Amino acid sequence: MKILITGGRGFLGTRLTNILNKQENIEYKTFGSCDLDLKDMEAVRSYFSEYNPDAIIHLAARVGGIEFNKTRHAEQLFENVTMLFNVLEAARSCECRKIVLCGSVCAYAGEAPVPFSEETGLFSGVPEKTVFGYGNAKRFFLTAAEAYRDQYNMDISLPILANLYGPGDDFNLATCHVIPAMINRLSDCVKNGIDEVTFWGTGKASREFLYVDDAAKSIISCIDRDIEIPFNVGSGEEVTMAKLADLIAEQVGFSGTIKWDTTKPDGHLRRKLDLTRFDQLFLDWKGTKLRDGLQKSVEYFMHKCTK
Repeated sequence: MKILITGGRGFLGTRLTNILNKQENIEYKTFGSCDLDLKDMEAVRSYFSEYNPDAIIHLAARVGGIEFNKTRHAEQLFENVTMLFNVLEAARSCECRKIVLCGSVCAYAGEAPVPFSEETGLFSGVPEKTVFGYGNAKRFFLTAAEAYRDQYNMDISLPILANLYGPGDDFNLATCHVIPAMINRLSDCVKNGIDEVTFWGTGKASREFLYVDDAAKSIISCIDRDIEIPFNVGSGEEVTMAKLADLIAEQVGFSGTIKWDTTKPDGHLRRKLDLTRFDQLFLDWKGTKLRDGLQKSVEYFMHKCTK
């Protein structure tokens, strides 16, 4: 089987290709933005046609942390939707038999009932305002998948992923998400003997996080299965930001004071996924516990990012 992976050199893509490297009878190709601009339709069509893949995994996305997301709505909407349609049209042109699109919890309505259900939460309102552009772009993945299935009979799967974390994450404080940001800043406090740190929000907002290797495995599992309905992928563990900070502080050895800047946004008050569909699709699934995943993330940061 020949698999073409967009965004395969990114955080999730790197972990996914690591898993594919251990599997037999699979050939894959990935590329970076310097090799192919996914916003250029003709270039995408030519590239896909030349490789002629059996399956396409679309991971490439324009996204960042909360500050980046809330100030780049138009940019994120345009780039993510443009890349989506170019990938789908190129896949149709080369008659690719299978496509896996990568959905996001950000697509859920800001006021959707918790836990977020695929049946009721995706179009029950607009995405939370701090992820308005990215969330709407990812919501459009579902609309596009249904339209291309209906008109062109294309086999498209759409796992909707909880917030990712794990080894290989982006630890740049200007662009990273909450877990790598906390690991970076708390480790820096320990290193420099600082006994106080302040994080954004109230600490009361909660999230469900998904270990990156678990996300990769769920995506790979879609390749040989015809799963037409969107399905949530998460860990089943919900944690407040305050508890998350405490867990990471314990992992890095920070024993100082953690404060919260309540003038800064929390984003969604709660994010937790309804995993009923997932449990029916993957009966023997064993995911990574948050504490174990955090330990692996901290070990990666200490080994790779502090030298």
